[in-house]
Amino acid sequence: MESGGAGGEGETAGWRFGAANPALAVAGSQSIRAAVTRIYRCLDGSGDARPVAPLAHGDPSAFACFRAAPAATDAVAAAAASGKYNHYSPAVGIAPACSAVAAHLSRELPYAVSPADVVLTAGCNHAVEIMMSVLASPGANVLLPRPGYPLYASRAALSGLEFRHFDLLPDSEWEVDLAGVEALADANTVAMVIVNPNNPCGCVYSRDHLAKIAETARKLGIMVISDEVYDHFAFGSKPFVPMGVFGDVAPVMTLGGISKRWMVPGWRLGWIAATDPNGILRNKKIIDSVIDYRAISVDPVTFVQGALPDILAKTDDAFFTNALGVVKKAAEICYEKLKEIDCITCPHKPEGSMFVMAKLDLSSLDGIEDDVDFCSKLAKEESVVICPGSGLGMKNWLRITFAVDPQLLEDGLERTKCFCKRHGKIKEAS
Repeated sequence: MESGGAGGEGETAGWRFGAANPALAVAGSQSIRAAVTRIYRCLDGSGDARPVAPLAHGDPSAFACFRAAPAATDAVAAAAASGKYNHYSPAVGIAPACSAVAAHLSRELPYAVSPADVVLTAGCNHAVEIMMSVLASPGANVLLPRPGYPLYASRAALSGLEFRHFDLLPDSEWEVDLAGVEALADANTVAMVIVNPNNPCGCVYSRDHLAKIAETARKLGIMVISDEVYDHFAFGSKPFVPMGVFGDVAPVMTLGGISKRWMVPGWRLGWIAATDPNGILRNKKIIDSVIDYRAISVDPVTFVQGALPDILAKTDDAFFTNALGVVKKAAEICYEKLKEIDCITCPHKPEGSMFVMAKLDLSSLDGIEDDVDFCSKLAKEESVVICPGSGLGMKNWLRITFAVDPQLLEDGLERTKCFCKRHGKIKEAS
């Protein structure tokens, strides 16, 4: 008996759903989570009692050495217990929280950020989603760094916004190829994205280089979207300088959040702030568009918003000093261990964020096709998970996170060295 129309009589009509969404397919192909998930599936836990060394993604919160600050957890607990934050959030976020972010950002800028120019988001990824969607006017394009954080390309693709990649230069400490930016831009270019401190390269941009970026943006008539979710994760020779310092040269949209510096990525609290003393972004209705999109999008958790003023104001400097000290030590371990591996080259010692990019030399390896094959076999044979550079636009490179327990990091890189020796080509005698 066939099921179908009313009362179960007649033939079933062809189902009208299930067609592929081309934009979603393109967006999914840019996903770093998908790339890392594929590597995790290669793990062979049946015969390996060693712990997995998770060197692929930056979530240090699982390790005891990276626990959240007591002041932050106390603030969230108090906000949740108060009963004051069980309601829906306003479209821009709770007013005291927006004011707290504005004050937090203003401390390092030569002007005051208005709370009216701050919009709270459900993490920095949500901020990326909003900005790529807001800029997706017909024909517009945005310039993204390569290597870069793939979510920008994913969200641009899903929004129908054209994206073009400019290069970061490994031989110049991963600075932006500004000549390349100018060559890529045209009359439809609306923005360029920078990430500072940088994921995935581990570099920190100097004040001089940021000034040149701002001048290039001014010349092209575009805004700078400055992803500063790793703000103050700088432990080398260059201090962190917010891009908003140059907001009077070119308008800057600053994206940030508490996930990295406070070690709480699961709390999903970020922000978009117009660090633009000339008011260009407000005059061009960009702030209004961000608020309009936020009104039809997800809200950040209300009681975390309620806790935000205390999180920003009361976290002890000792917490940040300690966390940065652990990360710096881990970065040094990572860099020194990579120098021991013949087939991997790290152009520069990481000075910020939680990541480093390293180049893979396939010519010295047997039976390894590319970076994806390398990472897949490494996971299967050594229970070490590293992100292939192909997922970030850099084929035959590797992105390695060092924000893990230092002992596990050292062990994971030692296993990687053993893997490379095992697969190394036998050198002919001279």
